[in-house]
Amino acid sequence: MSSRPYRPTPEEIRLAYNRPLPDVIAPGLRVLFCGINPGLYSGAVGHHFARPGNRFWPTLFKAGFTDRLLSPFEEQELIRFSCGITNVVNRATAAAAELSPQELVEGGQKLVEKVLQHQPRILAVLGIGAYRSAFDRPEAVLGLQDEQIGDTAVWVLPNPSGLNAHYTLSDLAALYAELRMAADSASKS
Repeated sequence: MSSRPYRPTPEEIRLAYNRPLPDVIAPGLRVLFCGINPGLYSGAVGHHFARPGNRFWPTLFKAGFTDRLLSPFEEQELIRFSCGITNVVNRATAAAAELSPQELVEGGQKLVEKVLQHQPRILAVLGIGAYRSAFDRPEAVLGLQDEQIGDTAVWVLPNPSGLNAHYTLSDLAALYAELRMAADSASKS
């Protein structure tokens, strides 16, 4: 895993199957962003949301979470903004559809343990389908959820993958900005 930007070879991408990624996490974060699982490109380079075309980093910047556009290779900088990254399932696959329902449920249980340990103010799950499956909430909608994990509020947002064509970058930025405003308000209280 490199901390310098580079493009992996097709062979490196192929070999990234099932590779885990380390969390970007610290106690008491303002927001812990939770992806579904790492893609093969991210697994190959060792950084979250690394595939060209993934809109996570531009969305965070446009939503006001960061003061500049970060690269995936700068993911540790998120801690400075009191944000972090984890995944429901921590194994790289070509597509989230490769995850079994049982993996998502088990990942949800591990995520609850992680949230209770690190106590972020807000857990932001990036993917409504993954949230519904992992937490057995088939009727969940985007936004703030009724339930909490300990003292942590749970928020669901669209996944920023370029494959999620239902949302433009502007749409994503607006939805993520709602979360940022809620997180800012929670920080002041």
